[in-house]
Amino acid sequence: MEPSPNPALHDRWVICLCAEWCNVCREWRDVFEQAASGHPELRFAWVDVEDEAAAMGDVDVETFPTLLVADGGRPLFFGPVQPSAAQFSRLLASLLREGAAPSGVTAETPALLHRLSSSLLKS
Repeated sequence: MEPSPNPALHDRWVICLCAEWCNVCREWRDVFEQAASGHPELRFAWVDVEDEAAAMGDVDVETFPTLLVADGGRPLFFGPVQPSAAQFSRLLASLLREGAAPSGVTAETPALLHRLSSSLLKS
């Protein structure tokens, strides 16, 4: 019998990778949460990379905040972002259009998405 697919991979994710010690992240969290309330069709998650070290694996985040955006298990964006509400809104709109080209996605990004989404759904 084949394992059932992970339902989280069918979701549209917007995951912010941050650290509690990062002042920029703490200041940007309200903007992120406002975007989440404005997009109920998306699954938003705020991830402290130190709290989710096991799910992060060997992936190092060098610049905070960093976003991982995915649609149906397909990573669309992985990289640092400017903590600006207007830029964040434009980024989301462009990424979630039909046929959006991935940006910043590496060979490790799909596995990171799978680990994070699985961990987030358990908590």
